[in-house]
Amino acid sequence: MGNMATEIVGFLLTVSGWVLTSSTLPTDYWKVSSVDGTVITTATFWSNLWKTCVTDSTGVSNCKDFPSMLALDGYIQVCRGLMISSVCLGFFGVILALVGMKCTKIGGSESTKARITCLSGLHFILSGICSMTACSLYAHRITSEFFDPLFVAQKFELGAALFIGWAGSVLCVLGGFIFCFSVTEGFSMSREYSYNGATSFISTRHKSTKACEIPSKDLSEQAASSRQFGKNAYV
Repeated sequence: MGNMATEIVGFLLTVSGWVLTSSTLPTDYWKVSSVDGTVITTATFWSNLWKTCVTDSTGVSNCKDFPSMLALDGYIQVCRGLMISSVCLGFFGVILALVGMKCTKIGGSESTKARITCLSGLHFILSGICSMTACSLYAHRITSEFFDPLFVAQKFELGAALFIGWAGSVLCVLGGFIFCFSVTEGFSMSREYSYNGATSFISTRHKSTKACEIPSKDLSEQAASSRQFGKNAYV
């Protein structure tokens, strides 16, 4: 029962992390223009992995998609690939978790379900690592430009999507480790049970064999007493 509860906790953590990670892809604010040192702000610039936008003082936004994928900066292309890989790994991890968990009726034998659960945990760990790498790479580019005194273009700050992505990555990695821990705990318990069962079976068999053995001395005494009883029976 404890092992099943551990798997349920891991499943809730990983699914929550996967949902947060997936929600960062369509989120607008990956980076927002900085107002540091600006007295009058007439427009706010912000962008994500797919488009760049500007919002004027009246609240009207004008967005433009990136015109060419090949003309993009390298870090944006890498972040796109990592985030899409993270979402795909998390999706397959959810399916494997539903098949391998003990509270479900599919997946085959206990050993097969344990292997599937462990594979699901590895999927979630890789998903969290991909998402964390993408968010960290994007944030590193923003901070390096912000603190560069020679960078004279518009400077940006970290957007809300990066913090959501980091939170989802931590949940995915934590839930994946919980899945793997629950599987190793179940394997150790099964090995201990099988060892104790084999020991008790051997000891029981030894006791029964020992009980069935009759010493030769007792047999000779029983035979002598029976012959003595036969002589005196007709006196």
